[in-house]
This record gives sequence, structure tokens and C-alpha cells, in this order.
Amino acid sequence: MVDLVIVGAGPIGIEAAILAKRAGLDYRLVEKGCIVNAIAGYPTYMTFFTTSERLEVGGHPLVTATDKPTRKEALDYYRKVVQNEALALQAFTEVTAVERSAEGFAVHLRSHGPAGGDSVVHARTVALATGYFDHPKRLGVPGEDLPNVSHYFTEAHPFFERNVTIVGAGSSAADAALDLYRGGARVTMLHRGSDFRHSLKYWIRPNLENRVKEGSITAHFETVVREILPDRVVAERHGERLEIPTDQTFLLTGYFASPALLRSAGVSVDDATLAARLDPDSFESDVPGLFVIGSAGFGTRTSDVFIENGIVHARKAMAAIVARLREVAPAV
Repeated sequence: MVDLVIVGAGPIGIEAAILAKRAGLDYRLVEKGCIVNAIAGYPTYMTFFTTSERLEVGGHPLVTATDKPTRKEALDYYRKVVQNEALALQAFTEVTAVERSAEGFAVHLRSHGPAGGDSVVHARTVALATGYFDHPKRLGVPGEDLPNVSHYFTEAHPFFERNVTIVGAGSSAADAALDLYRGGARVTMLHRGSDFRHSLKYWIRPNLENRVKEGSITAHFETVVREILPDRVVAERHGERLEIPTDQTFLLTGYFASPALLRSAGVSVDDATLAARLDPDSFESDVPGLFVIGSAGFGTRTSDVFIENGIVHARKAMAAIVARLREVAPAV
């Protein structure tokens, strides 16, 4: 029996683990991949939209070459924080279920390391900080699982002088389109709406719109993808069939926080948004002792939570967890 299991070793989970350690809790930080697994999957040469100090955890300064960190600088930073704090990390271990028990929770683990195997750890409290990047919003069309189709963009270099189709019109799709254009790819964007998404970052929009106007990037709006084939994307616009030649297709239509673990523990989840019912002051769910921090409890409402305010969630939740445990175990 441990005091706390934190599920997810992204920035929010790391902040929670640091606070748990400083409070003297017996805790475990469990991550199904590497630390900050989502950031590791970001585009290779990405620069964050936010400034360095807003990504800091545990009071450790994030020193960067400019005011906004790159993906590499962030990976270096979080890795060193985990190492210097000597956090009780169990990486490459997936949490398959969280079940209520007489004394708290039974957290079911599946190790993806060399030894492998399943195990169970019992905890008085649980904090889910699993994020959303592992769960892309699928189109549900034939060909979505072809080898040359991906829900994640890494870098432009391999697509020099190749046809690339991007489905989506938000900031991630726009960044990928501009990067691919600069890398010498022939880029076509498809979007079911009538314009780029309103959430598109204001400093990206003019550059993208100018590339479309001059014909450097092709954009088809009010267009719905019907099928993806190895050499083309079949779409429909106002009843007209379009066939777009493609060597690679990126489906950058967004992601969502899966409610699977929440439901396994009995947490109430909204059917429409997949968001959990949470106390806004402590981020405790309607299952006592189970806290949900960061975007993990927000379902499809991923634009509501970023690393910056997710870290605030972690601090509020940990204050509530420490207070709760001190009531039942004064030594904490």
C-alpha cells in the first residue's frame, strides 16, 4: 500500500511527483513510455508557443537560448529534473485499469520492459495525468491505417519533392504545411470547414494564407475525405469527387483524452465531451481519492488545458491529497 500513484510522467505528472516527494509521501510515478512521452513525439524541430518560465516544474529554471524553448531544450530540461529530483519513476509501464478497493485503489500495471509481466499496486489515492496525445481523432475512412498515413508529423526532410496531403486546418496542420513547403514538398491541405480554424495561432495565419494565395500550398475547404489509397486521397467537395495525388498523408485533425481509465474506476464521464466531473478547486473526481490533472479529464475539450494551467491543476490536487492523507495518517 502506497500513498499515491501518479499515472503519466509528462510535465504535470512530474510536478505532482516532485510535490509528493517533498511532502514525504510514499508515491509512484508510472509512465507507459519515456518521460514526457508526448513532447518526445512532437515535430523534431518544434519551438513551443509559450515562454520558458511557464513550463518550469518544481522551481527548476528552464534556461533556453531564446524566450521560447525548442523541443530538444524541453526534453533535456525535464530529463534532468527527473534525474536531479531522483523521482520514483516506473517508465515503460502501462496502467491498464484503476479499480476501487476497500482501502483505496488497485492500480493494474503492465510492464513493457525486457522482463514484462503484469502486477498490481495498491494506493490510498491516485492522480491521473495521462494527457491526450496518444489518442488521435480518427476519420473512420478506408485506408486510414495504411503505412503512408500518420496522425503525427515529425519533420519535412524525407518529403522533398513529394506529394503530401494534410487533413486539418488548426495550428499543428498549419505548422506542418509550412515546414513541408519550406522543405520542398508539394503540399495540399484538406479541411471540412470553410476556412482555417479559429484557434489557428495569430502569428501563423498570415504566412499560411499568403502561401495559399500565391499557390505555393494548395488548400481545399468544405472538403470531406472519403477514402485514402496508397497513391491518392479521394475526397468530396460540394458533391464533386476529388482525387489528390499523395505519397504521404498526415491526418492532423486533433486528439482527445481517453476516458477508459476514468470509467474503469467508476468516474462519471460526459457522453458528449468525454470530460470527467471534477471539483474545480482540487480536481478530485466524483470517486473520492481519485484526482485528474492536466488535460486527462477534459475529453475532447483539449483546447481548455495546456502545460501551464495543467501544472496549476497538479499543485491544487497535491495540496488536497496531502491534506487528505494527513487526516488518516498524521505521520505524512
